[in-house]
Amino acid sequence: MLKRDPIMRIVMKFGGTSVGDGKKISHVAQLLKKYHEEGNQVVAVTSALGGVTDRLLENARLASTKGKVSLVKEFKTELTNKHYEAIRDAIDNSTVAKEVLQILDLRIDELEKALIGICYLGELTPRSIDYISSYGERLAAPIVSGAVRSLGVASTEYTGGEAGIITSSDYGNAKPLEKTYELVKNRLGCRLGSQVIVVTGFIGENENGIITTLGRSGSDFTASILGAALKADEIWLWKEVNGIMTTDPRIVPEAKTIPQISYAEAMELSYFGANVLHPRTIEPAMREHIPVRVKNTFDPEFPGTLIVSEKLQCRHVVKAVSLIKHVALINVAGAEMAGAVGTVARLFTALAKAGVNVVMISQGSSESNISFVVSEAHAETALQALHAEFNREIVKEITSDENVCVVAVVGAGMAGTPGVAKRVFGALGNSMINIIMISQGSSQYNISFVVREDDAFAAVKTLHDEFELYNGNEIEMQLQSRQEGAESERKTPNIR
Repeated sequence: MLKRDPIMRIVMKFGGTSVGDGKKISHVAQLLKKYHEEGNQVVAVTSALGGVTDRLLENARLASTKGKVSLVKEFKTELTNKHYEAIRDAIDNSTVAKEVLQILDLRIDELEKALIGICYLGELTPRSIDYISSYGERLAAPIVSGAVRSLGVASTEYTGGEAGIITSSDYGNAKPLEKTYELVKNRLGCRLGSQVIVVTGFIGENENGIITTLGRSGSDFTASILGAALKADEIWLWKEVNGIMTTDPRIVPEAKTIPQISYAEAMELSYFGANVLHPRTIEPAMREHIPVRVKNTFDPEFPGTLIVSEKLQCRHVVKAVSLIKHVALINVAGAEMAGAVGTVARLFTALAKAGVNVVMISQGSSESNISFVVSEAHAETALQALHAEFNREIVKEITSDENVCVVAVVGAGMAGTPGVAKRVFGALGNSMINIIMISQGSSQYNISFVVREDDAFAAVKTLHDEFELYNGNEIEMQLQSRQEGAESERKTPNIR
């Protein structure tokens, strides 16, 4: 087991899989009790129970389109039963259970009124969506905190706003304001150690006290914000996997957990299909140089992956191979594009106005062809926006291909190492895999390319073998050597 100092300040985030139901919440409470009783200062960030956020959004849309109060009543019963069952499975203490039930009843009543209001108004605004979707975490947090208290450990639950997370008013994708870091330190710092603090992930509030949400992977982002504000020793993201893998084990069963990876590498992987964490998660941690650890809730003794600022160099210049599915390749061509100033600006402005996110881009030096990749769901929208913008005046051909995937090869050791691209494309050529499009950023930490969907798994397996990623012993030995050296330094008297 990884050696650590006996007392740490840790912000732990538990995702929807970890707190999916009452039995899993009970397991989480046992983990929190264990780490607290070992002397650690623990803050827990919780997601909603499994499937709850999706059901909240689905019923908010039904309320705005159908306008049936009866459907709201049915959903209220469904939601109440799900959370009551979680309380029964997670909390043994009847006094604590009663207290949690009272909190949940009040919050579910508030939710019902909001949904009925949407029924009568017949519209669903971004602000309303944030308010409705926040109830997943606001109903889960009291249960998690109650489960901890039922084990004899003091605990208090806070919403993100109560904890001090004050954000912009960008509903659905809010960003923390600078004042957040001082507020969190003042509101939670004095309570650390005496209890387990439980905070709702995903949500905050703007300066007017209106609830906002932090967007995709918002609970991870919450944990990172709290960790930075409280100067945590580590931020732990509890998932259902053993950390960040060398590739998807469903594609390559021999895939290994990467024991240590840099912030930069983790961000590259998260951009290119490794859904363990979102790029924004890393930013607050980087601000204070706080290590982020990805651990498995159901195998807590496994050390997982540690994400740090240091780039650990080893013989394997590549750390991981990632795959993005469900994408579309769009090609824009026209001889008159060459030398036409502003064409690229017009192209990407049109996509931005249409709400289309571009995953990767490639342009030939002839300037007569631009290729880019978007989500499959955005492909039709992108085509419509481009046809409306250009109307064949400069661009003569706009095509889309949805039978493709993106493969990304990531590793800090790639920067400045000659021959990496040769090995990548040589191995693929030997496996008779055709490359449709290539893109590499100036960081040189990542080479990404597009292949046919039918070739995607073979491409990942080929590169995983080429760079021998199934053998993680070298990195593990380096880390062990460093830990032993650090341990030796601590034991050596400092003679002045």
